[in-house]
Amino acid sequence: MAQVILGEDEGIESALRRFKRKVSHAGIFPDMRKYRHFETPIEKRKRKAIARQKRRRRGFRT
Repeated sequence: MAQVILGEDEGIESALRRFKRKVSHAGIFPDMRKYRHFETPIEKRKRKAIARQKRRRRGFRT
């Protein structure tokens, strides 16, 4: 659960920016998209293949 506590003189804009950053680092959006609708087996295979390719590409660079 992402949570942001406002500081004394902190504006809403900066708190919202911090909240968005925490949510993205926690990986909540991809998880939310995954459960939003039914995914057909073909879509699931395609998503996993793309993720596999990204991991493979990232691995060769290091």
